[in-house]
Amino acid sequence: MASLPSLVFSVRRQQPQLVGPAKPTPQGFKHLSDIDDQQGFRFHIPVIQFYHNNPLMVGKDPVRVIKAAVAEALVFYYPFAGRLREGPARKLMVDCTGEGVLFIEADADVRLDQFGDSIQPPCPCFEELLYDVPGSGGVLDSPLLLIQVTRLMCGGFILALRLNHTISDGPGLVQFMNAVAEISRGAQTPSVLPVWQREILNARVPPRVSCVHHEYGEEDDTPVRADDMTQGSFFFGPKELSAIRKLLPPHLHNSSTFEVLTAFLWRCRTIALQPDPNEEVRVLCIFNARAKNPLLPLPAGYYGNAFAFPAAFATAGKLCKNPLGYALDLVRKTKASMTGEYIRSVADLMVMKGRPVFKLVGTYIVSDVTRAGFREIDFGWGRAVYGGPAAASPEMISFFIPFKNSKGEDGIVAPVCLPRQAMERFRVEQERMIGEPMDMEGSITKKSPSIISSL
Repeated sequence: MASLPSLVFSVRRQQPQLVGPAKPTPQGFKHLSDIDDQQGFRFHIPVIQFYHNNPLMVGKDPVRVIKAAVAEALVFYYPFAGRLREGPARKLMVDCTGEGVLFIEADADVRLDQFGDSIQPPCPCFEELLYDVPGSGGVLDSPLLLIQVTRLMCGGFILALRLNHTISDGPGLVQFMNAVAEISRGAQTPSVLPVWQREILNARVPPRVSCVHHEYGEEDDTPVRADDMTQGSFFFGPKELSAIRKLLPPHLHNSSTFEVLTAFLWRCRTIALQPDPNEEVRVLCIFNARAKNPLLPLPAGYYGNAFAFPAAFATAGKLCKNPLGYALDLVRKTKASMTGEYIRSVADLMVMKGRPVFKLVGTYIVSDVTRAGFREIDFGWGRAVYGGPAAASPEMISFFIPFKNSKGEDGIVAPVCLPRQAMERFRVEQERMIGEPMDMEGSITKKSPSIISSL
């Protein structure tokens, strides 16, 4: 989303409510898989959806429609209405209490068109469009979902939510949101019924780590956070991607857009951060295991975490001094390593090594959500104007998000979070490689537009 320093609006929220399943649901405990139960997944995923007014929906209130649909969807997805507990050895499980998810009704005195022609992350007002209810942000003993629906003056609305990442990944969240959307439009049951079966991605007996996992370390190596972190979004349309491909040797011309853009951003970001040339840097590429691996058959409707992120790595000096093809070759080899055996090896590693943490220093994470389906989620008002991640969160991650810019060009927007001076170097390096100014659609720092809120 473009930074809008002159935009002033107020958000009036009702008291948060717990929304439980519309009917009685099973009680008891459900264990998460060993892929779910990673230390690095113990945080919340923020998502935001913007919707136009639809004259065909006159007289219908999106807050009431969606709230009722959430209650009905929770009959099928009843673990979402429970709470996470820890068992022996900190093993996570869902206590299916039926307590419900947190839901906030809100109104804002602003129109959708005031957010600009091209809505995209980072969203400078996200903390008001999804209020962080005190005590709700924990991993254990807290609601697994927080949802806020905000009506706009124009008749449109904004839906923002936060999901505990240990219980589901992006595709699983989209599956749940589509269930809510289908019920909002009148369906009695979701077209895709949820499947738990988390034992499919448990460690083998006995566990055996069969792959090398450069993405994990032995100790927490949390990097020092700069005080002047800045978020910006960069647009890559046909023109930009074509210019990047011209930098590649012939044998890499058949590389996918994901591979090319990942290598390009990884190299530019490393140059911008100016690490020690001997420091190891890595890019973690998130790969979904649902459809890729015949050796890891997951049933339709599975909504647990089902991905791994093998790491491409090099010294900063080699990555920055070599041409783009060097980085791309590393990314392609890493992508080829993602097999059913690889994700099973991750599950085994979690058990054998006691949930090792991700290496964070020198790490960049890339996630492709161009086919995730956030924009297609339709609660009756049509597809979203923008739907997907609210920001580069955590700070070392970039999402590849489908986007149409203000010129009407289809492409990919990638939010990036860097210290202010590094962000400028990042932009300059991209422009140097591409040969023309980059379309940096927006940036924000800690300062946000003027927003007045009240409960």
